[in-house]
Amino acid sequence: MGKVIAITNQKGGVGKTTTTINLASNLSALGKSVLIVDLDPQANTTSGLGCMDDENTVYELLLEDCELKDCIREMSYKNLLGTRRITLIPSKVDLAGAELELADVDERVYRLRYKLDPIRGNYDYILIDCPPSLNLLTVNALSTADSVMIPVQCEFYALQGLAQLLETVDMVRESLNSDLQVEGLVFTMYDPRTNLSKQVIEDVKENLDVYIFKAVIPRNVRLAEAPSYGEPVDIYDRMSSGANSYRKLAKELIKKG
Repeated sequence: MGKVIAITNQKGGVGKTTTTINLASNLSALGKSVLIVDLDPQANTTSGLGCMDDENTVYELLLEDCELKDCIREMSYKNLLGTRRITLIPSKVDLAGAELELADVDERVYRLRYKLDPIRGNYDYILIDCPPSLNLLTVNALSTADSVMIPVQCEFYALQGLAQLLETVDMVRESLNSDLQVEGLVFTMYDPRTNLSKQVIEDVKENLDVYIFKAVIPRNVRLAEAPSYGEPVDIYDRMSSGANSYRKLAKELIKKG
């Protein structure tokens, strides 16, 4: 049975999509089969993986306007070391209206779970890229997931909202998904030249009793450039510091079990 991880933080711009794409690519490089579900109406994961097809997306899937098999895209990327294969259920901007369209639907918080349950065994990991808000889409992701991975930007306001997100996880565990766990925090946009980045990590360690991944994601130009080419960073520039950090994160996740 594949492990389902919701990658979420209600604060935008923390590296959530970047983490989803590049963690998936490196898990694939390590021989794991990976499905990404782009549950963000901004569809940045979809475009960042080079998928421009906006027919039969997760939006249609949730509204039961198409079958699951119609939503699946098999993406592949090549470099000198071989081919990365990632399966994607894409998103599009119409997904922003799903909350209203599902308002009167019974068990709407489980709609994604019911759709993914039949194929969980086909993958080692299913990564869900959540929207930057605690809305119905995010609750659907948390109701489906085994665990939550939280990217945290190394900035002054890092702790703001984290407590609320962890409380939401607790609420979902109590009422909707008793198996939901916190996979851990991943620090992103780390700048070793500043004391602020180091202080943020120390503050979080002191104030939150959760697992913190040892792999830290730096600020890196190549990480920012790769999505415009529709490629994960280890395909775009496998020698970059960003690519190396996500390799470490993937290995740590697998080792963590």
